[in-house]
Amino acid sequence: MKAEFGEIKNGFGECRLFPESIDDLWHLQHLIAPGDLVFATTFRSVETATDKIRPEKAEKRPVRLGIRAGKIDFSEHGVRLRITGIIEHGVDAGAYHTLNVETGHEISVIRTWRQVDLERVDRAIKASVYGVIHVLTIEEGEVELFRLRQYGPESVITLTAGSGKGGETDSRTGFFEQVIAHIREISGPLIIAGPGFIKDDFVKYAKNRNCAPVGRAVVVETRRIGRGAVQDVIGAGTLEKMIDDLQLSREVRLMDEVLLRISKDGAVAYGTGEVANAILYGAAEQVLIVDSLLRDRPTMQLVEKAEQMQAKVVVLSTSFEPGERLLALGGIAALLRYRLGT
Repeated sequence: MKAEFGEIKNGFGECRLFPESIDDLWHLQHLIAPGDLVFATTFRSVETATDKIRPEKAEKRPVRLGIRAGKIDFSEHGVRLRITGIIEHGVDAGAYHTLNVETGHEISVIRTWRQVDLERVDRAIKASVYGVIHVLTIEEGEVELFRLRQYGPESVITLTAGSGKGGETDSRTGFFEQVIAHIREISGPLIIAGPGFIKDDFVKYAKNRNCAPVGRAVVVETRRIGRGAVQDVIGAGTLEKMIDDLQLSREVRLMDEVLLRISKDGAVAYGTGEVANAILYGAAEQVLIVDSLLRDRPTMQLVEKAEQMQAKVVVLSTSFEPGERLLALGGIAALLRYRLGT
């Protein structure tokens, strides 16, 4: 993500945003809220005198519009963000229009920027510097490759011995060759994880085959493969060693701390009522909230109060396991400076 802020007064102002990846579009979904004013270049039918005679010939032309956002939809498969609202600036003011925001297309957002929003923009900017991290999980005869999006792990491929064309893939060497063919073009960081010695054998073989991504890969021992292995990798702090500010690693660590304190009846609060009480008494040190509650006005008023009380706010993605666990606790929790009495 690239971002450029204009003049901001009392938190209100304009920010030009340039999404570079699907992760950035996901961030924009949570940065843009109903009521925000969004400017972008889009295509819209513009009538001319000829068009009025033959309306079926109306031509769609590029125009810059400013719409008051009403509905925001993110499609990770369509790789676009759809923002629907009423046109306030530009042709056909008062009509409805949908902006299809894709990677490589600049938009401007005018709104009140909260601290949690600014931190999200900053995180997206930093993440774009490092490139996408891949995790290859492997055991005998089975491999799954994940791409770590900022909203959670995305499965790229799943391979099993004998699944390729030709009998050679039934052998271990043939299987390794099939895996190498799928990962050779990975340009960013790579983690290879799994139980036992199979991952080490694969790394040795791939290095002998001059597979560049494996040559720079980090190898991690895990108890399982698949999404469970990704969870193990993150929980072990491997990603933090690669990127200090990686959001997924922080989510796992914080959620583990919440659950640990709950099990020990420690300094923690969860659910709207308990967290509100903790914030009221200035006991909340870190407030965790799921991204699906960012549109809930009472919850966001609570978050703003937490920020005023110098609490750190962390937004967790419900597309990843820590966010799902937080959602089961009511969608909001707080790590406290001290334990509140009951």
